[in-house]
Amino acid sequence: MFSDLAGQLRIREQQGLRRVRQIVDSPQASHVTADGRSYLAFSSNDYLGLANHPALIQAVCEGMQRYGVGAGASHLVNGHSAAHHRFEEAAAAFTGFPQALLFSTGYMANTGVVTALAGRDDAVFSDKLNHASLNDAALLSRAKFIRYPHLNLVVLEKRLAATQARRRLIISDAVFSMEGDIAPIARLIALCERYNALLLLDDAHGFGVLGRQGRGSLHAAEERAVHSPRVVYMATLGKAAGVSGAFVAAQPDIIETLIQSARSYIYTTATPPALSHALLTSLRLIEQDEWRREALAQHIVQLKQGLQSLPWKLLPSDTPIQPLLIGGSAEAVRISQGLRERGILVPAIRPPTVPQGAARLRISLSAAHQPQDIARLTDALHELAAQS
Repeated sequence: MFSDLAGQLRIREQQGLRRVRQIVDSPQASHVTADGRSYLAFSSNDYLGLANHPALIQAVCEGMQRYGVGAGASHLVNGHSAAHHRFEEAAAAFTGFPQALLFSTGYMANTGVVTALAGRDDAVFSDKLNHASLNDAALLSRAKFIRYPHLNLVVLEKRLAATQARRRLIISDAVFSMEGDIAPIARLIALCERYNALLLLDDAHGFGVLGRQGRGSLHAAEERAVHSPRVVYMATLGKAAGVSGAFVAAQPDIIETLIQSARSYIYTTATPPALSHALLTSLRLIEQDEWRREALAQHIVQLKQGLQSLPWKLLPSDTPIQPLLIGGSAEAVRISQGLRERGILVPAIRPPTVPQGAARLRISLSAAHQPQDIARLTDALHELAAQS
């Protein structure tokens, strides 16, 4: 067994697909210290620059003093704190839903929703480029798993029309994590209405960034999207919100179904209450600090202008996720390493995360970056392109 594992690892190494963890020994910020060296970082999902915000640090400390460290039990036993409950109420109000439910991670939230709402006699329809957590959830549900080409709603409609499933669930990223593009939410909801389906929308990369006051991708879509009872909305809290966890917002019957049936909610210890206490401050900062989203928009424009003449294609995206398509895995690793040698962190994303031949640099922008940071990155990429 061990020789077989070693052989598989050697193959992964030879194909340029071996992943290596780096040790970050500073707070998340636009500049970090990793493996003992200082870097300009474009590798974090801390889109609003809140992960090291003094107000959040203070709120966590206050929460620790008030609630202690651990929750001590699952939500349904004795671990559902007043801090958890207050955050759920605030998250529902902020996103415009009747109720919300807190999960430990976005992965667990997606797993809980799909497996609670779909089973053997049902069908789950998934965009080809959805996050792994959505795909894994669909497989775990034992429903029929039907995938459609990325953003191709013509094919999706044909497959919806052909199914005889008892219950239909469409699952989709709102902002696709490796592409940076945005799902056509209003059109997806229209299909749900036409074919009596539900829509699970994973807004991990849109919450806090898109929509009025950062209220998410639904609020950036048509008005009907915000109020559709067919939407089950999931947002993570460790990216733009700067803390940890995730929540699902939906109609009361759906939330109650999750409380009763979502195994990844029922059978796990609740998150530390102090984090939920801090998340109330995070919601306030997201709502009030419009300058953070304005800074992100300016950074996106500057980056696109600075990379226009490169031999590599910047994929179309109006979000903080800016993928630079390289092609081969070895070449993507070479460029990423070249940036690292210049003190800049940008991860090389390779198969199986992206398709073969579509390796890329995933440039993540933050409101904490400065214009000179963007200029330093674009200059370095032009230097590396000249050496190719």
